[in-house]
Amino acid sequence: MDFAGFVLSHLPPPPARVLEVGCGERGGLVPALLEAGYDALGVDPNAPEGERFRRSSFTEIEGEFEAVVAGRVLHHVRPLGEGLDRLAELGPMLLVDEFAKELIDPAAEDWYEGQYRLLAAAGAEPPGPPSLVEWRGRHPDLHPEAVLLEALRARYEERAFERVPYLHRWLDGPSSEALEETLTSAGAFPAIGWRWAGVRRGSR
Repeated sequence: MDFAGFVLSHLPPPPARVLEVGCGERGGLVPALLEAGYDALGVDPNAPEGERFRRSSFTEIEGEFEAVVAGRVLHHVRPLGEGLDRLAELGPMLLVDEFAKELIDPAAEDWYEGQYRLLAAAGAEPPGPPSLVEWRGRHPDLHPEAVLLEALRARYEERAFERVPYLHRWLDGPSSEALEETLTSAGAFPAIGWRWAGVRRGSR
C-alpha cells in the first residue's frame, strides 16, 4: 500500500475537508483526494496554481479541517512543537509519511548506491542523491524518528504506526520497490520509512 492508500484507509468518509501540508510543486495527494470525493486543499511555498492550492506555509492557513496530511514534511519543521501545535489546531486527525535517516546502515547504503549506479549506467536519472554520505552531510539537522514520534504522541492518540521501505523512492527504477521490500523483509537492512496516524488528544 502506498501513502495515498494509507491516507484513504484512515480518513473519515468523503466529503471530509482535508489539508495536505507540503504538497510540493506537483500537488502531492490533492488530486487523489479530490478524485475520491474529499474537499482537499494543498499548501506549500511551491504549490501548483489553482483554487485547490495555496502557496504559503501551513502556519498561515486559516480554517478548520477534519484531517491533515503531512508527507515528508515534519522532519524539517522548526520549532517542531509549535508546528505540531498548529497542525493540531487545524484538524483533529494527522496522517504522516516520514523516514528515519539514522536507520540507514552500511548494508542499506551499499545496496542503494549500487542500484543508483546501475540505473544511471543504463541511462536512467534516479531522483535521489548518488551518495548517501554526501546527502547526510547536506542534511545534518533533520529530526530523528524518536524525536518526531515523542512529539506526535504527546499531542495525538496513536492509531497506526508501520515501517515501510523508502529508498526505492530515490531510485525510481522499474523493480526498485520490489527489491527493497524483499531485502527488508529478509532482514538484510532496515526499512527506513514509516507511516503514522493519530487523533488529537481530547477529540471525540
